[in-house]
Amino acid sequence: MNIISEAQFDAFKAFLDKHEFFFIAGHKEPDGDCVYSCLAMGEILSKMNLEYQLINAGPFKRNEIAETASFFTSTPQFLSEPERKKTGLIILDCSEMHRLGEIDGDLSNLDTFTIDHHLTADVKENCIIDSTAPATCCLLQQLYEKFIGDLDKKTATYIFLGQSTDTGYFKFLGSDSQLVFLQTARLVKAGVNPREIYDKITGGRPYSTRKLLGVLLTRAERACNDKLVITWETLEDTKKFGQEGRDSDSLYSILLSTTGVEVVVFLRQDTEFTCTAGLRSKKDCDVSAIAAKFGGGGHKNASGLSVQGRLENLIPEIKKEFAKVL
Repeated sequence: MNIISEAQFDAFKAFLDKHEFFFIAGHKEPDGDCVYSCLAMGEILSKMNLEYQLINAGPFKRNEIAETASFFTSTPQFLSEPERKKTGLIILDCSEMHRLGEIDGDLSNLDTFTIDHHLTADVKENCIIDSTAPATCCLLQQLYEKFIGDLDKKTATYIFLGQSTDTGYFKFLGSDSQLVFLQTARLVKAGVNPREIYDKITGGRPYSTRKLLGVLLTRAERACNDKLVITWETLEDTKKFGQEGRDSDSLYSILLSTTGVEVVVFLRQDTEFTCTAGLRSKKDCDVSAIAAKFGGGGHKNASGLSVQGRLENLIPEIKKEFAKVL
């Protein structure tokens, strides 16, 4: 992870100084890093006496973010044209407007600043993009400490939760993570209890998620000389087991720990004609490049996508793309 440059700090401060009101938005189907980076940004703006509204299309299906749904809305407050000229849009944890999803309002043509850490981010100006950062929340910590000072416990907890979910509670970090752990130490100093955060992230799963996990493991197939494992959830599965408390992280962890497996793909048929997928890899395989071929993106070792189609057509297409690189 890099330290945000003074030029980037200055650009963000100049952006804030230009506006009187802000929309803070993250990607649809938010994860912990998305939600908690938005909440941390809200704390920054509050302490700078700036008004804002948190925007997200949802749904808030993940166990660790379910309680935050009430802080967000998918309907931006209406603004007159003069008000829009004084309004800034801050996009966090993604860089593409279409990834914000179904927003019941007009966010187009607003002056925008993007803060993201995904390898596939392609914004060139009005942005802080660092693909070496393990989480957007790590960048938010630097912004908070620069403009506000020492962290309070609430904001530190938001940041710890966000970075923990995106790093698999630090197990995805390597030997180049010294700065991340130095920052994390300051979060603990601010009052964060790591054990409580771990319990919040991993605990409280409905029994149905354990049953679904068994179905997905039984269904899993190997491909590409057994280097790829792919499994999927049907509409019937969702109807039977529900959507509460998804635990795909456990699925990825179990399958990636299998000898010879380098990539795991989990697909879900969300509607009759749309699918989502999560892609995870160990080291060398860049799953973000594969996700990008289907309109998705993310990190080298963790990416996702949403696409029109059905499982029976999408599964062979994904296998075909991975056959080129595995």
